[in-house]
Amino acid sequence: MAKILDGTALAQEIRNEVAVGVKEMLEKHQVTPGLAAVLVGDDPASAIYVRNKRRACDEVGMFSESFNLPGDTDQGEVLSLVDRLNADKRFHGILVQLPLPSQVDTQRIIESVNPDKDVDGIHPYNVGKLIQGRPDFIPGTPAGIQQLLLRNGYDPSGQNVVICGRSEIVGKPLAVLLMQRQDGANATVTICHTRTKDLADHTRRADILIAAMGQPKMITADMVKDGAVVIDVGINRVEDSSRRRGYRLVGDVDFEAVSLKAEAITPVPGGVGPMTIAMLLVNTLTAARISIHGR
Repeated sequence: MAKILDGTALAQEIRNEVAVGVKEMLEKHQVTPGLAAVLVGDDPASAIYVRNKRRACDEVGMFSESFNLPGDTDQGEVLSLVDRLNADKRFHGILVQLPLPSQVDTQRIIESVNPDKDVDGIHPYNVGKLIQGRPDFIPGTPAGIQQLLLRNGYDPSGQNVVICGRSEIVGKPLAVLLMQRQDGANATVTICHTRTKDLADHTRRADILIAAMGQPKMITADMVKDGAVVIDVGINRVEDSSRRRGYRLVGDVDFEAVSLKAEAITPVPGGVGPMTIAMLLVNTLTAARISIHGR
């Protein structure tokens, strides 16, 4: 049976480290790191995610505030809000919760955020610095995955890493992060996607397999080699009449079957998800330090 990589426990460890940094910043510079979260519309999953981020901020002593706009808000109003937050010295980090409604140009909004406050690490400026191997902000999910590996003793260096998924917030930045000539990286990275031929042929060669496709239980046991480390990024709702809510959460990996072959595996929930929020706090603390010391 595979070792369970407990993201909840590790995220708590990282939050404790952030809390120490927040306390030191307040004592030395009289600055409390602040995070602004912008939510457009009433998507339930996004609202829960933003609420969890606020709770995490409260826990580590950060200041946070949510700015909720109606779902029919036009692009100009969103841009105006972001401009105000860029200028507001209470907030060192700005998080615009995605997805945005169809009438709002997502890329335009991302590019309107001050790169020094871009704690999601998705502004083109920060993406460029990540590619060059000198990031200030690493997107939360890739950063969380890297920490899950390193702090559990699974250094990617020299390993064959296969990433299933090429999204802007997980697959692409994670590939760039793990291929760098740096400690905690130096992996040989393969990215698979919807046009990949014979996906299983690639996944079976993975020492570290990362599933981020958004397809429930798509990675089955026959697609994983014995002794692989499996990181499941997926969070999918599937119907389950035995549950009070009528559904349960599953990942992109067939956990029960794959855990019999893998050396280590993340659960869903309780794996990558908590790490993403913890690394957002790390980025917010970094942004506050940038506001004091510069990049």
